[in-house]
Amino acid sequence: MSNKKRLVIGMTGATGAIYGVRMLQILREQDEWETHLVVSSAGLVNLKYELDMDRAALYELADVTHGINDIASCIASGSFKTEGVVIAPCSMKTLAAVAHGFGDNLISRAADVALKERRKTVLVPRETPLNLAHIRNMASVTEMGGVIYPPMPAFYNKTDSVRAMVDEGVGRILDMFGVDATGLFKPWTGLGG
Repeated sequence: MSNKKRLVIGMTGATGAIYGVRMLQILREQDEWETHLVVSSAGLVNLKYELDMDRAALYELADVTHGINDIASCIASGSFKTEGVVIAPCSMKTLAAVAHGFGDNLISRAADVALKERRKTVLVPRETPLNLAHIRNMASVTEMGGVIYPPMPAFYNKTDSVRAMVDEGVGRILDMFGVDATGLFKPWTGLGG
């Protein structure tokens, strides 16, 4: 039996596959963490388009992979202990499913399980502008205890690369789970810091 902390990573069809990939890369270097990855078919399309990465290369980054339709998977049950779920990137379709408890695939089911078990649930939506349905769905997830984390860069760090902006967001998300995110982001220390 493993004593590792488990984190479920879902990747959907929204743009921003780099967020899920960087999260997996960073967690791969953390011996005390075990990742469980689920990717939608649209997530795989964006992965190929945005990063020229295929399913096999992505799966190599995860400790355990699960099929999107494998509703009998261990992560579909609250009795399987995890630290929670991060969906990065999170499409508006998946946001809506999570907001309404519609576990039609393993990503939305894993998030539903995390919410009902009061485990950390972080959704990283990549959509702009937002319509009222999106905003209401975000409010609903927040009211259930989830965290909506739009990957907005912190310009006070004077970051000059996309990679640094991505790492800042990923680092702050992983920090919520107690993952050592040293060097990924610089906390604000005030104007004199």
